[in-house]
Amino acid sequence: MSFEDLNLIEPIQRALKTAGYKKPTPIQAQSIPLALQGRDLLACAQTGTGKTAAFALPILQLLDKLGRPNGRQRPIKALILAPTRELAIQIGESFDAYGQHLQLRHTVVFGGVSQHAQTRKLQSGVDILVATPGRLLDLMNQGYVQLGQIEFFVLDEADRMLDMGFIHDVKRVIRKLPEQRQTFFFSATMPSVIVELSRDILDRPAKVQVDPVSSTAERVEQSVYFVTKKQKRSLLLHLLRNEDISEALVFTRTKHGANRVAKDLNARGIRAEAIHGNKSQNARQQALGNFKDGRTRVLVATDIAARGIDIEELSHVINFDLPNISETYVHRIGRTGRAGASGIALSFCDAEERAYLRDIQKLTGLRIPIVQDHPFTAEDEDDRRPAPEAASVSASRPERANGNRNRNNGYRTRGNNSRSSSSRTSSDNRR
Repeated sequence: MSFEDLNLIEPIQRALKTAGYKKPTPIQAQSIPLALQGRDLLACAQTGTGKTAAFALPILQLLDKLGRPNGRQRPIKALILAPTRELAIQIGESFDAYGQHLQLRHTVVFGGVSQHAQTRKLQSGVDILVATPGRLLDLMNQGYVQLGQIEFFVLDEADRMLDMGFIHDVKRVIRKLPEQRQTFFFSATMPSVIVELSRDILDRPAKVQVDPVSSTAERVEQSVYFVTKKQKRSLLLHLLRNEDISEALVFTRTKHGANRVAKDLNARGIRAEAIHGNKSQNARQQALGNFKDGRTRVLVATDIAARGIDIEELSHVINFDLPNISETYVHRIGRTGRAGASGIALSFCDAEERAYLRDIQKLTGLRIPIVQDHPFTAEDEDDRRPAPEAASVSASRPERANGNRNRNNGYRTRGNNSRSSSSRTSSDNRR
């Protein structure tokens, strides 16, 4: 199938060709025709499968069909709600690319920066608004945003909204929307609370599911290292001394932990930067840009800051701390192995985190291989004891649980998978 088969209008087809798009991803191929028919969508697809284009393309086409309003008044017709500033910016960039030949206006609003430039854009009139919940509610309360004429509403990364505690803000926004609208509900996982929310806001939706609920990327090779909490930083340094890890996204549970890991790596000659909620928007964007361009080898992130990061062919994700929410593990390792590419996910597990590992394996239905005999094996017997159903492998030859090809110390040989600086920029088609 090609994009020509999806009955997209010529200006959008032209924009897609300019962007180098050749064929739609499965989520795009299934969602776009349904959206163009006016259906509400309930879509569950893994991060990196092209969800942004799946809702952005039909919204642009349907808005163009409605025509531009007469006079200076230009009410907001489409609202896209995203959990983080990074993701909101990324969605805005996608609308820029896809709608470059259409006479439609959009803007992005998010917290952490002055609202002056954002309110000026809103006052000049926009058709499409991409927003984070907190800033949107602030601007609504100040009278800068009215949602009474919304035709299209997108709730993106709904599960992350729940994780971040935005669910009540989301419901406040929804109460201000007109009942007659087309709604697109996208989530990488579908916990029960999210399913219940979808029932409240969708009208006889078409259901689209590309990957099984809470599944992990098939091409991501996973392994776990049992290690004491005190030895985690030593283990991380040991792994990063291998040049085959050309770049790594490292996850910590806390902002303080991210700062500490980045500081420790820099002190030992490994260029690293941290991103988390306490960093300014400019600092976060600069750190992400440095990582994409290869100036920074390691990006240390918390879960909230990392959602929305889209990096083509990222080779390694390292869970310095295992997440206490199982679904978060799926999101983390989804940063690599995107849209059919291969990747490696390494996880550190101390004694207190063994319960988290059991929950992750129960959720994903996978046995994560244990790397044995590395230099920092846990000294305590409880630390060494595998979680139930975990496969044990040698550190010299860690092997995938399903018996696929072997790896050396969890590293991947560079070869054709190594990224050049030009290929590190994110691919819009995988958003």
